Amino acid sequence: QVQLVESGGGLVQAGGSLRLSCAASLRTFSSNAMAWFRQAPGKEREFVAGISWTGDSIYYIDSVKGRFTISRDNAKNTVYLQMDSLKPEDTAVYYCARAPTSYVPGGNRAGSGRFDDWGQGTQVTVSS
Repeated sequence: QVQLVESGGGLVQAGGSLRLSCAASLRTFSSNAMAWFRQAPGKEREFVAGISWTGDSIYYIDSVKGRFTISRDNAKNTVYLQMDSLKPEDTAVYYCARAPTSYVPGGNRAGSGRFDDWGQGTQVTVSS
C-alpha cells in the first residue's frame, strides 16, 4: 500500500502563502498522476489541482487559478502545492491523492473516487 504524508499546513492571514508537500513511499510514484483535494466543514471533498506523471498536464479549479501552483519532484517522490494570495474560503483540510493512471482522470473535473491512495490530510486555516 502506498503511504502519502502531507505537511506544510497551518494558520495564515488572508493574502499570505503556504506550501504544502506530499511525500510518497511508492518507488513508482513517477508513473502516476497526483492531485490535491480539499474538504471544508460541512462540504464535500473537492478537487483543487492535479498534475500528470511528467508534469506536462496540469489542472486547477477556477477558484484557485493564478493563486495556486502544483508541481512535483519525481526524484524525491514528492508533490507540492504552493498557495499564494490565500483567502478565508480556502480554509479546509487538504489531501493529496494518487491516481492509478499517468494522467489526471477527468481533468479539472476529477472525482475523488478515481484516486486510489490518500494522505491523512493537513489543515489550512486562513484568517480574515
